[in-house]
Amino acid sequence: MVSRLRPIWPLLTLLISGAMLGTAILYFQNYLGLQPCALCMQQRHWHWAVIGVSALAFVVTRVQPKWTAWAIVLVGLVLLGSAGMGAYHVAVEQKWVVAQCDVGAVDPSQLSLDNLGENLHPPRCDEIAWSWLGISMAGYNAIISLALALASFYVALAGKREQ
Repeated sequence: MVSRLRPIWPLLTLLISGAMLGTAILYFQNYLGLQPCALCMQQRHWHWAVIGVSALAFVVTRVQPKWTAWAIVLVGLVLLGSAGMGAYHVAVEQKWVVAQCDVGAVDPSQLSLDNLGENLHPPRCDEIAWSWLGISMAGYNAIISLALALASFYVALAGKREQ
């Protein structure tokens, strides 16, 4: 099973991170109108990094198949960073740690001629905008990213043993 997943693993992580970004941007932000806080934006940067590293890993492993394990480990490390960022955001939401969020930034899509005189406030990092089953978006990001990171390490190492 792992031997079949190994060659396409970077493509799978690319698609999953892309789906997570698409869900955050298209559904939560554009459809539901939930604007991202500064920590949400940092989590998105990690997923853009996963997409970039996964795409590079997929191409590199086509040219040099012997680098597959290392490429998958690299993808796993970036996913681990994403999980860490999500976990940090959960800690801020739960008020376990105090974060100095960059609250000076406003999403440019919120600006219009109608609201030039208004005082626009970006969402706070320590408030949960949405949750399901008691888990916030940041929590789901942390869980999914950690699961994918651990799966990446397993696919990289178990695939090596099968050969």
